[in-house]
Amino acid sequence: MLTAIAHAAKRHWGYPEHWISAWIDELTVTRDYVAAHHVYLAELETEVAGFYALYEAESRWSLDQLWVRPLSIGLGIGRLLYRHALETARRGGCAELPIDSDPNVTGFYERTGAERRGTFSAPMDGCHRERPQYVVRFD
Repeated sequence: MLTAIAHAAKRHWGYPEHWISAWIDELTVTRDYVAAHHVYLAELETEVAGFYALYEAESRWSLDQLWVRPLSIGLGIGRLLYRHALETARRGGCAELPIDSDPNVTGFYERTGAERRGTFSAPMDGCHRERPQYVVRFD
């Protein structure tokens, strides 16, 4: 179910299907993945509307995934999940939370106060692509 949400959310941005296929490992959420990460769901009525995953290793945290089912985009689910992720990381002792963003959601992170750290080159099919990198610092 989480894999289906990640795939649908990525497709929402109009990426070609062969790019979605190239990202299959990044977008697949297995039982082992859930066991190794802090994974939380948001439900809307009786349906899972989205989820996020935090990765924690040796006191370093990162927001590994945050996806909202396309039918639930615009309802505040992403903002709710994001706030919960920040609070979870902060309570866990995280000093700063790096975020590797999809280029289509830069406005979301900027509106929520994340600081742009730079970009990461992520070419596809010979096309120049960059993924924005953000960080949230906790006081």
